[in-house]
Amino acid sequence: MVWRNSTLRALLGSWCYSISLPLALLMKAWKYTGIILVAYSLYAGLMLDVPRLVILNETIRNLYFHVPMWFTMIVLLLNSVILSIRFLQSGQDGLKVNLIFDLKAKNFAEVAMMFSLLGLFTGMVWAKATWGTFWTADPKLNGTAVTLLIYTAYFILRNSIEDIEKKARISSIYNVFAFVLMIVFIGILPRMTESLHPGNGGNPGFSNYDLDSGMRMIFYPAVIGWILVGFWISSLRNRIEILKNKK
Repeated sequence: MVWRNSTLRALLGSWCYSISLPLALLMKAWKYTGIILVAYSLYAGLMLDVPRLVILNETIRNLYFHVPMWFTMIVLLLNSVILSIRFLQSGQDGLKVNLIFDLKAKNFAEVAMMFSLLGLFTGMVWAKATWGTFWTADPKLNGTAVTLLIYTAYFILRNSIEDIEKKARISSIYNVFAFVLMIVFIGILPRMTESLHPGNGGNPGFSNYDLDSGMRMIFYPAVIGWILVGFWISSLRNRIEILKNKK
């Protein structure tokens, strides 16, 4: 009987190990995928040939870095607002557990702002090379600046409220409106006015005239890779914040 029990435990242990190992690798696979895609896009974006276009010339390589930053920002902010909505829907039941939604929403917004600054910096460098100046009164650029101010106010608001529950609720409501305003200022208004930015104000987007198949093989992996890296950074911040709150 003892032999059977020990054998059963050994079989059960080996089965659990055989299941847990693939699951652990699967959980880490998306992180490694993000790193590999980003590394590939960095190398290919800098070393491989690009179309020779008037004005843009070699600066078109910035497409592999500038645009993915904004895609990543939008995806992270979308995830942030979803977490804020989940917190608002949770009510009073299990408040301490539900506060994690608000904490994660804040962390995703912070990482998103980091990518927005990277996108803004790469965009300014590109503007200097193509438009002759780092900044113009372009609706897209002004909308980006307003969006940064809106989310800066979000973080200031959070730090100005001491009560944790009150902070979470007010910040979550603000976060929902901030996301809507971001879409308006970056995605809608620039398309309704004259703009130098590609894809806005009547200017064709890159996909319409010069994003050939070779560039797509670099551009799309770059977008996916940076988004995965953005989620990885956000998940690390979430774990650190949760550990701090447990102490």
